[in-house]
Amino acid sequence: MASTGSTLSTAESRRPVVIAAALTKFADGGFHGTTIADVAREAKISPAYVFKLFPGKASLFAAALEACYEEIVQTLGQSAEIADQSPAAILDAMGGAYAELIGDRRLLMMQVHAQSVADVPEIGQVLRSGIAHVTTFAQERSGGNDDEVQQFMAYGQLCHLIVTAGVDGISDRWAEVLGHGIRHPG
Repeated sequence: MASTGSTLSTAESRRPVVIAAALTKFADGGFHGTTIADVAREAKISPAYVFKLFPGKASLFAAALEACYEEIVQTLGQSAEIADQSPAAILDAMGGAYAELIGDRRLLMMQVHAQSVADVPEIGQVLRSGIAHVTTFAQERSGGNDDEVQQFMAYGQLCHLIVTAGVDGISDRWAEVLGHGIRHPG
């Protein structure tokens, strides 16, 4: 007999575990370099069970990318709560929190890998939706104007470049120009 009420089915309770495993594995190996079997091994379940939860690798990647953006927005919201209430102060606090957050390379690399496969329709749609969510949240929560929010988003992308390319710590002039005024976690 099926259970009723607030008890989650086994599939529903395993879904977040599989998404977390997918985020870890896709961040490490990218879309093309990661298999469903890799994710299943990380989640300690069978590949068949992953397919029971997700119809294919693109939908699994998309779910992991959605989780990535939800974590980003949650962190931005927490940082905005403790900031002074001017738009510049809120965006600055959000930027600092984001710089700390991408110290977790899973979230950074998940976004980078998503950008590299944005031509996969399901992934491209979730990527655009995630960017829209962050942009809209930053503007609504900060009260910043279009220019301020655009600069906030542009700095975030510059942070990606600096961190993924290993520009921090390079003392060449070009690296100093790129990193000027941008905070990064150690």
